[in-house]
Amino acid sequence: MSDFSADFELDGEPEREFHPGVAKRMAHKTVAAGALIRDPDGRFLFVVPNYKPFLDIPGGIVEPGEPPSAACAREVGEEIGLDRPVGRLLLVDWTPGRGPWSDQVQFVFDGGVLEPAAVIRPAADELTGFRWATLEEARADLRASVFRRLSLASTAIATGRLLHAEYGHLLSGA
Repeated sequence: MSDFSADFELDGEPEREFHPGVAKRMAHKTVAAGALIRDPDGRFLFVVPNYKPFLDIPGGIVEPGEPPSAACAREVGEEIGLDRPVGRLLLVDWTPGRGPWSDQVQFVFDGGVLEPAAVIRPAADELTGFRWATLEEARADLRASVFRRLSLASTAIATGRLLHAEYGHLLSGA
């Protein structure tokens, strides 16, 4: 994680609440970060979580005080045992809360191309495995919103643009 101590010093003392308790009552969103990792044939690396019925990309929840890029690298290491550099940010997507999950801001980073010799070790406490597939091949095993999100992330790779979406739908003007 980055050391922000110099930035804290430049900003000065933390703000004091004029009305104690206001900050605690404000909404808190979940933030998640994942890596779009590809193989030389252009297929995506999907993980098979043991806690939900759909495929996903390697990644997870950003811890308090942790930058999304650091969380992405940490989660990739924890979930699949790879120490990979986190590439550029491809997409920021907001998803509404549904079921047990709160609404989230999702960051998708470029995980680069993984060489065939790389060893993937799925974390047994979170995953039942992994799968290489194109988006179309994986479509039936992805939530519709995740398919839309990853389609946009793929577009971001191809165009070199950073995209902004809500529930997997590109915002106009983005």
